[in-house]
Amino acid sequence: MLAALILPFMGAISKLVLHDTDKLPKSGAFVLAPNHYSEIDPLVIGVAMWRAGRMPRFLAKASLFRVPVLGFLMRKTQQVPVERTGVARNSDPLATARHITDNGLAVVIYPEGSLTRDPDLWPMRGKFGAVRMALEAGIPIIPAAHWGTQKVLPRYGKLSLFPRKRIDLIFGEPVDLSTYLGKPMNSALLAEATERVMDAITSLLEGLRGETAPVERWDPSRNNQSETGHFE
Repeated sequence: MLAALILPFMGAISKLVLHDTDKLPKSGAFVLAPNHYSEIDPLVIGVAMWRAGRMPRFLAKASLFRVPVLGFLMRKTQQVPVERTGVARNSDPLATARHITDNGLAVVIYPEGSLTRDPDLWPMRGKFGAVRMALEAGIPIIPAAHWGTQKVLPRYGKLSLFPRKRIDLIFGEPVDLSTYLGKPMNSALLAEATERVMDAITSLLEGLRGETAPVERWDPSRNNQSETGHFE
């Protein structure tokens, strides 16, 4: 039902060109880690995965599951509820990892956690969620990057329906996290593994943009910016 609603709409406002869909596992659980710079990104990623033959699932705030209609749809499509840091947790991250693995889900987790704060829309500093989930579940983490979405919906901007915009999206090889398996999952390990994932995403985006990313990744805390929410 959602596909019947979303696919025609996205097809009308954008031309989505997929690259290297063979890198996406055809079966089994995995984490997809894309860049994030527009509020419409989840629709772009969802359509891309649908066209590549995998049903997308997203880690979403648990509070959204309590919203009438929206919560019903999220439960029926097996989206994965999580509690935000700083609130009481009523779920076990390991249980979530087991649920993803046991059901062979393809789960989208944005490593940046929110829209990038980088002025030129390059990936900013990553958070640990995507890597932690992949390591806890023992599943691959696939990097992805897209470019062109900002023409459809600029960051904190207004939706542009016409003319139809081209969006390119590329999937990468699984990030090799084998060196971290079986080791204590402390902050240093997660930071190093996350940086490896962000490097892979940035490299893919460089290819799409035909540009070189800044040597130093954007860090909101060093630029007096909030980590979440509207910042412009």
